[in-house]
This record gives sequence, C-alpha cells and structure tokens, in this order.
Amino acid sequence: MGSKNLRNKKFSSQTGRSARGRAERIKSSVDKTSFFGFLGRNRKKDAKETPAIPVTGWKLWLFRVLAITVIPAFLFMFIEAGLRLAGYGYPTSLTIRCKVNNIDSYCNNLKYSWRFFDPAIARTTDSFVFPVKKSDQTYRIFVMGESAAAGTPDGAYSFGRMLRIMLRRQYPETNFEVITAAMPAINSHVILEIAKDCARCKPDLYILYMGNNEVVGPYGAGTVFTPMSANLSLIRFGVALKSTRVGQLLTNLTGSIGRDSPKVWYGMEMFLGKQVRKDDPQMEIVYNNFRHNIEDICHVAEKNKIPLICCTVGSNLKDSPPFASEHSLALTNTEKEKWDDLYQQGIKFETDANYASASDIYLKVAQIDPDYADLQFRLGRCYWETDKFEESKDKFVQARELDTLRFRADNQINIIIQDVAGNKASDGIYFVDACKVFEKNSPHQIPGQELFYEHVHLNFKGNYLLAQTLFRQMQEILPERIRNNSPAGSIVEGEQKSRFPSEQEVARYLAYTDWERHKIEEKVINEFLMQPPFTNQLYHSEHIKQKEQQIKVFKAALTRDVMNEFEQQYLWAIQQSPTDAWLYYKYGLMLEDLDKFSGAARQYEIVLNYGPTNYDACGKLALCYGRMGDLDAAIEYNLKTIKIYPYSALVYFNLGFAYHLKNMYDKAIESYEKAVHIDPTQAGAYNNLALLLYDQGKVREAVRTYRTGLKFIPDDLNLHYNFSILLKAQNQKDEAIKELREALKIDPNYAMAINELNSLLD
Repeated sequence: MGSKNLRNKKFSSQTGRSARGRAERIKSSVDKTSFFGFLGRNRKKDAKETPAIPVTGWKLWLFRVLAITVIPAFLFMFIEAGLRLAGYGYPTSLTIRCKVNNIDSYCNNLKYSWRFFDPAIARTTDSFVFPVKKSDQTYRIFVMGESAAAGTPDGAYSFGRMLRIMLRRQYPETNFEVITAAMPAINSHVILEIAKDCARCKPDLYILYMGNNEVVGPYGAGTVFTPMSANLSLIRFGVALKSTRVGQLLTNLTGSIGRDSPKVWYGMEMFLGKQVRKDDPQMEIVYNNFRHNIEDICHVAEKNKIPLICCTVGSNLKDSPPFASEHSLALTNTEKEKWDDLYQQGIKFETDANYASASDIYLKVAQIDPDYADLQFRLGRCYWETDKFEESKDKFVQARELDTLRFRADNQINIIIQDVAGNKASDGIYFVDACKVFEKNSPHQIPGQELFYEHVHLNFKGNYLLAQTLFRQMQEILPERIRNNSPAGSIVEGEQKSRFPSEQEVARYLAYTDWERHKIEEKVINEFLMQPPFTNQLYHSEHIKQKEQQIKVFKAALTRDVMNEFEQQYLWAIQQSPTDAWLYYKYGLMLEDLDKFSGAARQYEIVLNYGPTNYDACGKLALCYGRMGDLDAAIEYNLKTIKIYPYSALVYFNLGFAYHLKNMYDKAIESYEKAVHIDPTQAGAYNNLALLLYDQGKVREAVRTYRTGLKFIPDDLNLHYNFSILLKAQNQKDEAIKELREALKIDPNYAMAINELNSLLD
C-alpha cells in the first residue's frame, strides 16, 4: 500500500510537470501572436458552427449615429457634471440668486461677460437687484443695449432711470422695476444672450437700444476681442459652449478668449489698428449678423409673450468729427499729391473763416477722392457756418458713414432695426425712431452737443427725450389695469398733464445738480476726450478749451452754501425713493468730496445692504475708512471688494497703500504688483512699489519697476521725478538729469524738478 501510494505520488508529480509544460507552451503561443488573435481564432472556430449575422442597413446606420452622438454626449455630460460638482468654472447667466434683507433676489452676475472677453478687461452691468418673486402690482422692464443704454458716462442718469420716474409719477399704484441690463463694449451677439436670460425673470417689457458696437464689439469686423466669423451658427455654437464648464475648461487650456485679445483695458484706444472701410466686404457680414440677431431677439420676445420696443440709435453728427479717415484705394500717387495740395488750400480758407471759398476748394478735392471722412466733415462745417443746413447735414452724415473707426451706428444699422421691428405691433414688437426725435430737438435737425457728451453717449437732456419718447410708446402697451389707475391721465398730442415730470423735475428726483454735472464733464474730458482716438479728431483743441471753460463756470458756482443746498436735494430725493441705491451712492460721493468721510461711509454701507455685488460702493467704503485712519477696516473692506470683483487695479492699490501705512511691507508689495499686473497704467502703484523695493535694498528691482512704469506711462511727472532721485542716490548723474528733463517737458514750471536739475548741473 505504501509503495503504491509512493508510485501514485510520483505519478502525480510527473502529471503536474506535464500540465505545467503544456501551459507554458500555450502561453508561449499566445505571446507569439496576440491574445485577441487567439480569441479571434476561437471565434472563427465558433463561426464555423454558428455563422454570425452581419449588421447592415438601418441598424448599421443607427449604430453609427449612436456612436458619434449619444456616446460623446454622455461623455460630455459626465465631464460637465464632474466639473460642476468640483466647483470649477463660473456662472454664465446674467443674473445670480442672492439674499437682500432676507428676501430671495436676483442680482447682476459680475462674471457674465467672461464668455466674450478676457476676465481682466471684461465689462459689467451697473449693480442691480430685484426680487425673485414678482408681486401682482409689479411691472418689470429690462433695458438692453450697450454703453449708451447703460447711461455712460454715469449710469445714475440713464434713460431707464428717468423712465421709471415718469412711470411712477403717472401710475403711482404700480411698482415699476426698470432693470438696466446693458454694459459697454458688447453688441447684438451678446445682447441676444441677455434677452434669453432675462426671459427667465418674468419680464413685462423689453426695451432695446443697440447698434453702436456692431463693428467693434465681439465677433465684429473691427473687433479686438473675439475673432470674426462669417458663420453665425459657428459663433453661436462657441457662445453656447462657453456657457458650459467644459467649454470654460477648453478656453482656459487654450489660453484665452482669443489669442490676440488684449489683457488690459485701454478703452477706444485699443481699436486704433482696426479700421474698417465702408465698402469692406466684411461689413455685409456685420449687417447680416446684426439682422439675424435682432430678429432672434424679437423671436425670444414673441415666444415668451414679452412686448418689445426697438429703437433706432442716435449719434452726434455736428460736434463729433470722424475718428479716422482713409483715401480711396483707387487713388494714384499723382492724384494724391493734387488732393493734398487742394486740401491744404481749403484748410487755410477755413482757418481764416472764409467758409464759402473753403467749400469751393473742398468740393474740388472731393472730385478727386470723396472717400476721406475728414473732408466731408470739413465741408459740413463750412456749410453750417454759411447757413446751408440741409447740405451741412448731408455732409455730416457722409462723414460718419466714411469714418473707418466705426464706433457709431451707421444708416444701414438703423435701416435694419426699422425693417425688423417696423409694422409688427400686432406681434408685440414696437418701433421707436429715436433718431427722428433727436433730430426734431436739435438745431436745424442736426444732432450735436446739445444732446450728446461726445460721439454717442446721451447727456441729461438726450436721455430725458428718449425716456419721454419711450413713455409715450408704453402708454399703448401697458395693461388696462395699470392705465386705468392713472389719476392724471396721459400725455396726449405732446401736451403734458400735471403729474408728468418735466426735465427739471426728473433732475430733482435723481438729485442731478451742478456738482454732478461738473463731475461728469470732468470724467468725459479725462476718460474720453483726452484719450485716443478722440485726440485725433478735427478741431480737438478748441473743443477741449470749450469744455474746460464750462467746467470752470460750474466750479466757480460751487460755493459752500450751494453745496449745502445740494445736500438737502439729495436728502429730499432719498425721502421720495428710500430704496434707490443709486441715490445713496451718489450722495456718498458728494460727502466724500466734501471730506465728510464718516457720512459717506454710512451711505456706502446702505448701498451694500441693497446690492451685495456693488463692488464700487465696497471699494469706496474701504477708502473712507482709510482716510479716517482706520486701516484695519480699510484692509477688511478692500479684501471684501476683491472677493466680489478681483479685477480692480485701484482696489489693489488702495489695499497696498493700507498695508504700506501699517508697515506690512511684503503684503504691500504683493498688492502693488497685482495692481500693475491688472492695469499697467497704475502710476501710483509703480511709484510706491519702487520706493518700497528701494527701502529694502532691492535697487535693481526698484530701477526695473520705474522703467516698466515709464514704458506704459511715459508722460507721468512723478515717475520721472522720483526715478531721478533714485538715480542721483546711485550716483548715476547723467541718467538722473535725463529723467528730470523729461519731467520738465511735462511740466516746465515744476519747481522741485527745476531745483534738482540745477543742483546736478552745478
């Protein structure tokens, strides 16, 4: 038995080795081919036993369709859900939910335009808030458009806010909400998306005032933001994709919204290299896209049963010369020389106020080349001075049409608006010809500075006229339940009933005073007229002198007694509209200007209670605390402002300055560096940063900071002067002298620079 067992064990052992050998041979054969090839051979054997049924016909096509649609879609949704759960990306709707005094509300999304602009230069709407739940007594209006609709240069005096006052005065039983969903630099591609978003917020009316940015805005022929495309579907696909987290991820991975998109906001100056001629083939694409977009905005309104008022867009014809001119492409060198000779003769006659002779010469010039926009404007001016007003208007219009920096809506834009919106009242689409209203209220029907601050932005009178015109149209739209509750009736055939406010009364309700007026005029000069391309316009110097003289008159009248009276006007206006955040904000600015920082801070705190996204008010609050000496509060509110909106260079500068004063130098340096990163024209940040670096013994870094600052701001007096002091301390006498001389070119009477230069030259 024992030997038998032993033999069995021996047998078993041999059997095991034999099995392992076979396994190794099988493994070897699999390695020599492939595992899938092995399975394939097995399948072939099975196939001989059970023939496979080939997939053909509609089943094959169904499989292919599913493979290229359903599977990618499922994968896209899976990644999208994962990114959202991880908190990646930003919301892309115009409004976001917020709590205001424990009320569920909508407020403006400061990141809305990131789909169309690099975040560092993205524009925003002015702060707005309205309840999610709309009461039965509420009538909700959305004003959509660009900077002109937003009320630039000061949104507190937009036509939307004036319209609200008119409506509330006429129909006091109704709560009118007027939300200005407009912002600078956008065009119809963006506004279509805004219309879609606003449709979710239970609107009762849309008002559309747009058209100035069709060429220079996103996807336009003269844009610097997003590349132009002739394929509207492709543009819309890209816009839709960027509303997803996957699209945002792809955008970030590829670097930016557009490779050539600017990273710093320089206003209209950014477009100097993007001139577009009237006959450029791309203009047809612009017009076609605009027509489709405005048609689709109308479709959004019709689909959601929202009445829509479409307005033509006015511009300054008489007092805003072209921004850029180009000769006809067919002009020969010989013709160009003759053109130039005659043109200079005409300018000499015009300078001598011999307008009739100048007109004759300019007409001869136009026979050689009529395409030069400045020529047409000069002709218009000469006709104006000789009382030929019809001819003058025609030439001013031609000058606008030929302007190759196309910041004003041209005739074709307004024709498209009328074509799309005209005669559609039965569909809930209403047309208002704002251009005709502006002409009717302008000298000799040629709109100019009586209604406009510069090229397209309406002044107080212009905004009032547009609001009044919209009010008249609204009286045909408002539901009977509202119209029947008017104790004062309506405006009939131009006659204003007692409750309808005049322009002066609207100014009183908005606390629009001469103090506000002079502040706005200063802003227009400094932020618009003294910057390119305005500096390239004809008659620029005389226009600036005129504006500066107006400001001097305003300032001379702002005595202490007058300012006290303006304060009382603000208090009265706030009493009439105690929830109007704009009034508190503007009142705070006035108190700040009077060095009443504690009172100003209280106003800004009220603003933040009404609007949690109002980063301007939050930044102003930080500044007030800083000026009151409470640096900890200043730092706290600056940090809060950055959390609300992280792309304000001025806020980073103020934060750095607060850290600087608290001797927290590392944080100050970090804040100053962020300020100049966001805005390389922040002269104060360069100066303070260089001083801090120098004090820490980082001389090379300080020198580099000054040189970088002067590269971006070569005409900054303080940078040149302070850099010269640093160079003098480093015994770089020649370089210091050079910087002092540059400073004196800017201000020849700068005493400190004169003294330093004399000491170095001795």
